[in-house]
Amino acid sequence: MASRPLRIGTRGSPMALRQTAIIRDRLIAAHPELAEAGAVEIVTIRTTGDWMIDLAVHSLKDLETWLPDGLVIACVPPRDDPRDAFLSASGARLASLPRGAKVGTASLRRQAQLLRHRPDLSTVPIRGNVNTRLRKMEAGEVDALVLALCGLERLDLSGHATEILPHDVMLPAVGQGALAVECRTADEIVRRIVKPLHDPISAACVAAERAMLAALDGSCRTPIAGFAETDGGRLTIEGVLLKEDGSEEIRGRFEGGIDDAAQIGAELGKDLRSRAGPEFGLG
Repeated sequence: MASRPLRIGTRGSPMALRQTAIIRDRLIAAHPELAEAGAVEIVTIRTTGDWMIDLAVHSLKDLETWLPDGLVIACVPPRDDPRDAFLSASGARLASLPRGAKVGTASLRRQAQLLRHRPDLSTVPIRGNVNTRLRKMEAGEVDALVLALCGLERLDLSGHATEILPHDVMLPAVGQGALAVECRTADEIVRRIVKPLHDPISAACVAAERAMLAALDGSCRTPIAGFAETDGGRLTIEGVLLKEDGSEEIRGRFEGGIDDAAQIGAELGKDLRSRAGPEFGLG
């Protein structure tokens, strides 16, 4: 890499740029020789096929379950808080929100779990980056929002959260809170550069969650949530499959050795799938 800068590709949203800056700063901290001006360059990708990109930074929850041939997740840094945050214009918590209140979310997972606990609420599709959604709430388009806590924290906006939702109310999305550093499988130099940032525990947890999702083979119209955590050498993963209106759910929990993370996740996915009828919309 001495002949040119290390180029990190990213989308151009404020969140994507912030996440990429976090990885850049950690790489420089791990490799002081990269601190010279221009040694690490953030490149906003506007078209596909830019072969001069050395690596890319993603929110792991947004990354496809199966990567194209020739690409690999080379690094999963330590996971940030995976929980969801509830924000309301009035300061009311979820349990005390008035009947019929409008909660904005672009996620079927959040919609289904909200309605599971508060079927009297109205969920409203809402798009845009975090600041756009906050402005829409302040303008009265919705009474409340549900957003990933890690995203708020990365943008220094966590003070807007009214409460943090526990897992028994809102189980996270697969991979939520984790970043993924992707590179070419054959690029051993880049893989060595990012290795100091890798956290094996976080990687095992998200591997279990992604294996669960792959075994379910759910469509984007299927509300699915899953979260794995470790205790010593043991890994526990919980998953839930819901109807969009929250009227039914299928929930499961599997446990095993951390070295078998992907297998445990796959077994949970197969179990949930075997108990789900066609009304759950699995492929």
